[in-house]
Amino acid sequence: MALLTKSKYIIGLQCPKYLWMMFHDLDKIPKFDLATEFIIKQGNQIGQLAKKLFPNGVDLPEDNKDFKINVQKTQELLKQRKIIFEAGIIAGELYARADILVPAGKNEWDIIEVKGSTKVKDEHIQDVSFQKYVYEKAGLKIRKCFLLHVNNDFLKKGKITPKDLLIQEEITTEVSEAIYGIQERIDGMMDIINSEDAPVVSIGNGCNNGLECVSEDCWNFLPEGHVFELYYGGKKSLELLEAEVYFIKDIPDDFKLSDKQEIQRKCANTGKTHINKEGIKKFLTSLEYPLHYLDFETFNVAIPLFDGMKPYQQIPFQWSLHIDGRKQVTHFEYLASSKDDPREKFLLELKKVLGSSGSIVVFNKSFEIGRLKELAEAFPEHQKWAEAVISRIVDLIVPFRNFHYYNPQQKGSCSIKDVLPAVIGDNPYKKLDINNGGIASVSYYEMIYNDAEDKDKIREDLLKYCKLDTEAMVWIVEELGKIIQPF
Repeated sequence: MALLTKSKYIIGLQCPKYLWMMFHDLDKIPKFDLATEFIIKQGNQIGQLAKKLFPNGVDLPEDNKDFKINVQKTQELLKQRKIIFEAGIIAGELYARADILVPAGKNEWDIIEVKGSTKVKDEHIQDVSFQKYVYEKAGLKIRKCFLLHVNNDFLKKGKITPKDLLIQEEITTEVSEAIYGIQERIDGMMDIINSEDAPVVSIGNGCNNGLECVSEDCWNFLPEGHVFELYYGGKKSLELLEAEVYFIKDIPDDFKLSDKQEIQRKCANTGKTHINKEGIKKFLTSLEYPLHYLDFETFNVAIPLFDGMKPYQQIPFQWSLHIDGRKQVTHFEYLASSKDDPREKFLLELKKVLGSSGSIVVFNKSFEIGRLKELAEAFPEHQKWAEAVISRIVDLIVPFRNFHYYNPQQKGSCSIKDVLPAVIGDNPYKKLDINNGGIASVSYYEMIYNDAEDKDKIREDLLKYCKLDTEAMVWIVEELGKIIQPF
């Protein structure tokens, strides 16, 4: 008999085809990437910390292969009115396991769900609503429901205590509202699970999974240059799809588009790059030599590692810097290598080479500016320097976000990972083992704090990746300069 668990119930709310695949086509569901696995591990750490708030709690096995042991042990502990971690209950074809089940009064229980987020989200309410429904269907009386989540205002000062890091928030009313109509939803999901055929799902029906959908079948009919590549297409893309307009180049002339979307349509029809020489020239002439191309890499964790830090606060651990003095380009780099707080050393090493004049070119400046402000707050003796650095920052995303340059290869994106190959005709990121910020963050954390294997290889890959981010900006500016020769 197929069991509907709370995790699969949430999947069913997300996408009926995804739910069907969980039971009939599991091999086609992609495995979690490193960044997703890291998020899951962070949540597990918060879960273990939460258990310390209930020292008398009994921890039950979570082995999904032999969950019947959990169910049996749960029944024994329910009779003893014990606080239970991972209490498993089966009610017909439904199975739920609460993070913490706490006895309340004479014969009632409270459900406490633990999440690594910093606030209550709708999916958390749905999660607990399924648990409550299953528990009550099995005969338990549930008094109240709570979400135990991370306190975003927590500031580490010495040893971390769970009661300071975590906040317990009551969600009983919201859960009760979410339960309304739940049996009907469950019946629909069980019909899907027990069907031999996958449900027909249209991406035009309000599906919000986007191109990250686990089922490629839902999207792979779309041609190259499809309408979902429209810049901030949103409802317009769905409207065009419903009208069976699949190509950007086929969008009718009388269909209302933004100026940037009009540029995309023009490029799709001509196959040429859109270039606004005046816009590009205005940007390039605003740059002051020597040019400093700068990029940061950071990681963040739920449980702060260092004093003075909050949960999920970004910890800078690496930078790359290319300095173009017109005659030659020089490269500098830094990568922290110890378990100590890397922030001040990160700042001091950058201070040695950044100089006091010339533009500092970054891509999407809010990230670097945010980190510099945080560093200035943590190390106030460097505040004036940080403010001076911020005043020199120029954002290379501007000519692309403004569509002064647009190549159809960008697919409506202004990300440097899409801009670079469009501008230079090659994608060197594809040749790297570490080729995005998420993988870089997790790889660094595993290398430093979890004693990962192949440390030398990880270090080399991190240096290659961060160096490419700043070298890419050098190449992009050079190519833009050629467009408006002389520059």
